[in-house]
Amino acid sequence: MEKTSFAQRCREEFNGLKTKQDRKNFFYNIIFESDTPEGRIFDIFLMICIFVSVIIAIFGSTFKADWLKTTVFVLEYFFTFFFTAEYVLRLYCSKNPKKYAISLFGIIDLLAILPMYLGFFFPGVQYAIIIRCLRLVRVFRVLKLFSFLTEGNILIAALFQSWKKIAVFFMFVVLLVVCLGTIMFMVEGPSDGSAFNNVPNSIYWAVVTLTTVGYGDITPVTTLGRFLSVIIMLLGYTVLAVPTGIISAEMIKGEGKSTINKKCSNCGATGHERDAKYCKYCGAKFEDDADDF
Repeated sequence: MEKTSFAQRCREEFNGLKTKQDRKNFFYNIIFESDTPEGRIFDIFLMICIFVSVIIAIFGSTFKADWLKTTVFVLEYFFTFFFTAEYVLRLYCSKNPKKYAISLFGIIDLLAILPMYLGFFFPGVQYAIIIRCLRLVRVFRVLKLFSFLTEGNILIAALFQSWKKIAVFFMFVVLLVVCLGTIMFMVEGPSDGSAFNNVPNSIYWAVVTLTTVGYGDITPVTTLGRFLSVIIMLLGYTVLAVPTGIISAEMIKGEGKSTINKKCSNCGATGHERDAKYCKYCGAKFEDDADDF
């Protein structure tokens, strides 16, 4: 029996479709489903296109020869038109186009193509197409790594839960650097040739020092100023540790909640582990946490 190619099979299947809904389902199974052979091939091809377009966007600005610049220009617009057609097809065949359009994947897909079109009106904006690298997150769907996405959801939830505490702490840090910068201005300002010649410069130095960045563009020259610098440097380590502790505590709470609230859709039992694949009471398989667009 003569073997048919993948493209030929898809063409024959598409030609056999009679209704509009059949065509939508055909494209849906290819674009949104990664379990089918067609969907997996499409996702892998899409990943390759995204990777190549990102590489071109990164190194394209380093080319000097005119023919290389022209080649990059053509390839960038080729990939942009391809991703535009893909985005339109996703909206066309999606079971819930609005849900897809406002979802994380939908917004990233849109932002991946907008810069090239905005570049016609705002020169330089086209370099923002580097955001296409975010589309590589779809590799989780291809490789069935949804457990990692679950971990990411826990981190995001922890950030939302702890934002008030972090905001209060951030305000405390702002007040702290203002006070420390003013003190350093009082100590270092009178010195000849000192870079602490005004309060804003001193506050800038306090921020750089407290965050342990240490550019070295402004340095104290007096003994007292250096002593205060040491105190601020040591204080910076404790300042950086506080938000980490707040978020870690919220993540521990989130993991506990997700363990208690995971519910089996078959028997309704709760109390399963967060990464459980099957219900421990009825044996039913849990559905993946992928969005149904």
